[in-house]
Amino acid sequence: MGPVSGGLVSENKARESKIHSYGRSFNGFAARLLPHEAAKLSNVEGVVSVFPSRKHRVVTTRSWDFLGLNHRSKRNPKIESNIIVAVLDTGIWINSPSFSDEGYGPPPAKWKGRCVTGPNFTACNNKVIGANYFDLDNVSQFTETSVADTEGHGSHTASTVAGSAVEGASLYGLGKGTARGGVPSARIAVYKVCWSIFCSDMDVLAGFDEAIADGVDFISVSIGSVAVDFFRDSHAIGAFHAMKKGILTSCAAGNDGPELSTVVNVAPWIMTVAATGIDRRFVTAFKLGNGKKFTGFSINTFSPRNQMYSLTSGAKASNNGTTLRNASASACDADALSQSKVKGRIVYCLTTFTDYNIESLGGTGIIELLEKQTDSSPILLLPGAVIPPVSGKYIDLYINATKDPRAIIYKSKTVKIAAPFVASFSSRGPQLISPNILKPDLAAPGIDILAAYTKLSSLTGKIADSRYSLFSVMAGTSMACPHATAAAAYVKSFHPDWSPAAVKSALMTTATPMKIKSEDAEFGSGAGQVNPAKAVHPGLVYDISLDSYISFLCKEGYNSTTIGLLVGSKEYNCSKIKPAQGTDGLNYPTMHKQLSDPGSAITAVFYRTVTHVEYGASVYRANISSPVGLSVKVFPDSLDFAKAGERKTFKVVVKGEAMRDGTRILSASLEWKDSKHVVRSNILIYRQLLM
Repeated sequence: MGPVSGGLVSENKARESKIHSYGRSFNGFAARLLPHEAAKLSNVEGVVSVFPSRKHRVVTTRSWDFLGLNHRSKRNPKIESNIIVAVLDTGIWINSPSFSDEGYGPPPAKWKGRCVTGPNFTACNNKVIGANYFDLDNVSQFTETSVADTEGHGSHTASTVAGSAVEGASLYGLGKGTARGGVPSARIAVYKVCWSIFCSDMDVLAGFDEAIADGVDFISVSIGSVAVDFFRDSHAIGAFHAMKKGILTSCAAGNDGPELSTVVNVAPWIMTVAATGIDRRFVTAFKLGNGKKFTGFSINTFSPRNQMYSLTSGAKASNNGTTLRNASASACDADALSQSKVKGRIVYCLTTFTDYNIESLGGTGIIELLEKQTDSSPILLLPGAVIPPVSGKYIDLYINATKDPRAIIYKSKTVKIAAPFVASFSSRGPQLISPNILKPDLAAPGIDILAAYTKLSSLTGKIADSRYSLFSVMAGTSMACPHATAAAAYVKSFHPDWSPAAVKSALMTTATPMKIKSEDAEFGSGAGQVNPAKAVHPGLVYDISLDSYISFLCKEGYNSTTIGLLVGSKEYNCSKIKPAQGTDGLNYPTMHKQLSDPGSAITAVFYRTVTHVEYGASVYRANISSPVGLSVKVFPDSLDFAKAGERKTFKVVVKGEAMRDGTRILSASLEWKDSKHVVRSNILIYRQLLM
């Protein structure tokens, strides 16, 4: 029997098989049911949905300075210290200096949560004010159950959002500086819903249920799987109920790029975050015995003890009689290598993630061939570097043409690079669930981010690794997500009365557009890279009410009963609700249309309402940027506001002939400008290919 997460009511069998009830913030339960029982329950009146509990995966000293949010930035410390950020992840290492509560007052009076103690987690403090864990799927049956972080991922994301400032932080001297969260005065509430790197829907929903009831202001979720419709998506369901309570949920976009249509966490009430690179990278230099020097990508914390080491390749270290039919010596599969030929040598391997094999056979270092483009630098178990194919060809030739090939690998160093850029691994749109909502929403730093780690795991997570550090470097949209969460909290500290949609709009319309390849367009970065300081004064915001989301769901084809049950009220009847207008039916900060018929002409209409959020009167005029073949017109093209809080509605009409062969994306933009502000919205037209 598989675990099933379901809706509002249950039958007797469901009660007997019940694992958990969600009742603090929304109604539901998790139970173990046979397929026919789940199907029967799904047809019961009053049940929103029944779906299998899927397994999801968990998906800084420089990054905040790079985003322009440094220690000199304007703060609103009193309000910021009243903000509570919930982190749904692998737990937390409470003993990290990033979670010190020195100088913090007591938790905000609105806090209603608990502190669940256990092994390696004896108490919360005035920084980490709450902690709870959920293991409804019994993943941790062979380990001690606790909020303590045994992976490092949860500590890393939590400290990126709201970690206390720690001077002199580094990873064995790399990335040295002051590590701090984007809102260092804010409080952290931890909900451990991931065990190892896996997170079940049952536990994720439990975390949402608890966090909403506990009184948090933001929920940060660096977890992802595959995109499914909203009523079978634990993140979408949890985030919807959070939105009803005025809580913004920020989620990772996924790490399956650069392929298109891989983005996850795509519900419009979620802030979906892509990953970008900052202006530094960790590189590792090495030199061959003939004096030729190369640069690879890795985080090598080891300094060489000798002048040179013997160098060989996996092919030359073959045991000439593999124990597994498909084992490859060139790829450095352990079963294909001879220990005597590896021991004491640096080994060149034609694939990555083989450092454990070489270390276990006594190798002293590794040079790995990069199989596909990567922007991040991995932490290896032993001295090593990852190199591109062009370097690999020379090294292979050197090894085969030299009687006594030798090499030396140096400790990594930091170099400056051009940035920002979209991470190659960051998942791209277009999304497939609500095709006319552009996802991801925006982007934030997610490559080689230094933040808090755990002392309950080595740097690589391997037992053979003796390196334990309070800080580590990680990459992924998991790292980008807490940056965006913190940026949202920073904006909220100046505008505590703003809705989740208003905060999200401010971040999107003030984001810095990315200079990216045309085939990626905004599918890689959404509105662009987040700019927290600029977002505090966005000029105008695109707000979205609960009723607007309901109208949108009706337009998307969800039935009235299901929507009403999701919302928690039977008053919502699609036939009685004012129909959502336009191509997308939602007051979204970006505008997007997917053309299902590749040969059709382009026609789209977007209705939008903006709220003036600055003091005094102001006049905004529309400025359009569009490519050849795409006409974009705005009615009216001028908006006159007399005072703050005033709302104005406009219409955007997009037209064009059918896209010519080879053209799949047309990208335009609308900017509303007054004397001080630029409010930017992407307009993206995408032509699907015939299957």
